[in-house]
Amino acid sequence: MPYEKPLPKRNPDNQPFWEGCKNHELRFQECSACGHVRWPPSLLCPRCHSPEARRLTAKGTGRIYTFAVYHTAYHPGFAAELPYTVAVVVLDEGPRLLTNIIGCPPGEVTCDMPVEIVWADIDENITLPKFKPA
Repeated sequence: MPYEKPLPKRNPDNQPFWEGCKNHELRFQECSACGHVRWPPSLLCPRCHSPEARRLTAKGTGRIYTFAVYHTAYHPGFAAELPYTVAVVVLDEGPRLLTNIIGCPPGEVTCDMPVEIVWADIDENITLPKFKPA
């Protein structure tokens, strides 16, 4: 069955992130000059404006910062999953990631809930990071 939901747009800046996801690695950037960790990837550090960065791999654990439960499908591909939870997860390393929470009824999701990564292999080109309660 074909995947019916919108897929992320890939570009040169986020390509290493999506390549990492394909290998079940959650990659982010750390500024080589000031140590600021960041997501999404960018050409310059938003704190010190240095162009130098190293790529790091997250452990894949964190906590829910905030979340929303969707009761309306704003795209037809999500209709079968209603209600579903979208959250901002703060990774243990610091970056925040907007993602889906799975494996937990929406009414049981809470802020500060510990979560861990689950990989959704969509096709040969796309793997999406999702999170479940730890």
